[in-house]
Amino acid sequence: MPKIPTLEEMLKAGVHFGHRTSRWHPKMAPYIFGEKGGVHIIDIQKTQEMLNEALAYVTSVTANGGTVLFISTKGQVADLVKEQALAAGMPFVNTRWLGGTFTNFSEIQKLIKNYLDLKDKREKGELKKYTKLEQLQFDRRIDELDEKIGGMSSLTKLPDAVFVLDIRFDKTAVVEAKKRGITIIGVCDTNVNPARVDYVIPANDDSVRSLAMITTLVAEAAKEGTAKRTAAPAKESGKTEDDVDVTKTAKETVDDLDDAIKDQLAREKEASKE
Repeated sequence: MPKIPTLEEMLKAGVHFGHRTSRWHPKMAPYIFGEKGGVHIIDIQKTQEMLNEALAYVTSVTANGGTVLFISTKGQVADLVKEQALAAGMPFVNTRWLGGTFTNFSEIQKLIKNYLDLKDKREKGELKKYTKLEQLQFDRRIDELDEKIGGMSSLTKLPDAVFVLDIRFDKTAVVEAKKRGITIIGVCDTNVNPARVDYVIPANDDSVRSLAMITTLVAEAAKEGTAKRTAAPAKESGKTEDDVDVTKTAKETVDDLDDAIKDQLAREKEASKE
């Protein structure tokens, strides 16, 4: 799993800065360390703990062939989202959220099919048989679809999880994900309601440095999971006793490993007596 940043690294990235105390959401109280100069300070030790759990979950999802959709339609991090999602081999939305993307996914699938068909035909030169005006219209249609759903073109089904950089800014995506039972991993600043988020990452959602640090870590966790799946030997069928339960938290998994180590040491001790 990716190395969790130190407290000093988080401070340098501005992860700890929340919003003004007058704009806070009471449900973020467990993640607030205190206040300074009328601004809430996020408890970045909690950030470390919860980031660790979120990254463990992302790795487990992708290790089992799942997909995490990266979402942020905030202009200042559009390039960041695209870059890190592509690096992780994951789909993304970084321009505008199309209402009904999850709740009416069948229509999105039609758009994706149309987009991929047109791109394929253009690459194969099959559109050259049309007039220049018609070719221009096809190009415009491809560009339009690329902006709308290009980042999601690899989706053949609803994603297993979404990673949202600002749950307030992209609240429609969060609401739709919740309705469809999609796991939500979200960066939560002091002014948002974290109730809908399954894996809360308390952090500054306005600082590009803060978001870059967290997004990069999520992408690395996704890549690590994918690498594990690729490297793992093919299994005939079913789940073996060596499989890790992806529903477990990072703490539960560590506890299980500790128990296994203790058992092994006990067996070795008994064997040495014989």
